[in-house]
Amino acid sequence: MTYWCATALIDGQSVNAVRVHAAPDGTIAWLETGVPACDDDVLLGTVFPGMGDAHSHAFHRALRGRTQADGGDFWRWRESMYAAASALDPDLYYELASAVFAEMLVSGWTAVGEFHYVHHRPDGRPYPDAHAMELAVAAAARDTGIRLTLLDTCYLRGGANRPLSDLQLRFGDGSADAWLRRWDGLRDSLDAGSHAVAGSGPAVTLGAALHSVRALPRSAMATILAGLPPTVPLHIHLSEQPQENAECLAEYGLTPTGLLHELGALTPRLSVVHATHLTDADVKLLGDAGVTAVFCPTTEADLGDGIGPARRLADAGARLALGSDQNAVVDPFLEARGLEAGERLASGRRGRFSPPDLTEALTRGGYASLGLGTGGLQVGAWLDLVELDAASVRTVGASANQLPLVATASDVRRVIVGGRIVASDGLTPAGDPALLLGAALRRLDETIADITPKEPA
Repeated sequence: MTYWCATALIDGQSVNAVRVHAAPDGTIAWLETGVPACDDDVLLGTVFPGMGDAHSHAFHRALRGRTQADGGDFWRWRESMYAAASALDPDLYYELASAVFAEMLVSGWTAVGEFHYVHHRPDGRPYPDAHAMELAVAAAARDTGIRLTLLDTCYLRGGANRPLSDLQLRFGDGSADAWLRRWDGLRDSLDAGSHAVAGSGPAVTLGAALHSVRALPRSAMATILAGLPPTVPLHIHLSEQPQENAECLAEYGLTPTGLLHELGALTPRLSVVHATHLTDADVKLLGDAGVTAVFCPTTEADLGDGIGPARRLADAGARLALGSDQNAVVDPFLEARGLEAGERLASGRRGRFSPPDLTEALTRGGYASLGLGTGGLQVGAWLDLVELDAASVRTVGASANQLPLVATASDVRRVIVGGRIVASDGLTPAGDPALLLGAALRRLDETIADITPKEPA
């Protein structure tokens, strides 16, 4: 299979007349530039490399447009999130995740890191298949066609010296050792090609996550860091809220970043999500370690988290990636613009990140964070492509390399993952994402209604 691109973004710069050759394993075998199209080529217009959504909670999509009237802050929003989590079972999560992954594909995300912590039954008891929820998410990705890094998450407590609440019981495994045993078993299930993940889409990559320094004691984090293979992608929510910093300082006398540094967790395989409220010393530690900082600007704005020091982190040596987090917005270009807009608002200056910088964060930064290799349009990278309409009412007249600052998900035409077209003009082989989402959300609403205690008549 060969794809001929009228214009392709290579290393952030627009290159004309590019032919991309697929290898049998779904990677890029070689590239030709400045060549005419051939009869056997699949003809594309303006093409981006695949874009990696480095942080997602798929089930949070159920809250879109349903919490805005509530006001409050992150902690009040979290109560609504817990209600949605309580309604999920493996079948419903497969249906909802499939719909969300379809929305991601038609919006231009070709890979996703699912930060997954809904492991067990609502009362904390394991399902008969201890990996039922994880395999449901993996199967949803495979059947939809998106590239998935499943970031299986350890979540052990409700905060410093606080056990999990009743609404958090299904997130926990009891101990770090128990989580590691379940993680090892999940790795074996995925490696064995379980029937639950035998769809035709790309293979699932298993990663890991520490939910946050408030959700695990220091000893548990040390156990997990010692027990995980060193090449596994590792993610953590970091300093999203000032309260998290205050509690960590009270418990350990350290900032969350300082605690991770003492544990030896700050290495290039670590991705820190949000990284909003950092000290100068935190920024230096993260930059010196070469971690990836994953920003989710639409979520950070929606939840009132604040504006993180993205430019300072990049200047210090950290790599940047972008994510959709709560999926209140699923649009890689709005995340990229949100990153730049936040910097402009905080600094009073334009051009804090160049268009190639934003493309790098969307593509190579995201893929590196997810353990998916180099990303981008280069030999050996996955053959993941996103074709854009460069002549829409939004994009007409823009330079191809500046499309991250003007395009939206509505401009995505075709999406290729592993050399296979998985979305075209807003549709996937699985169906219309809007219809899939509507059906999944109706079922979720019915389930929430069934489990909500009724007021006495």
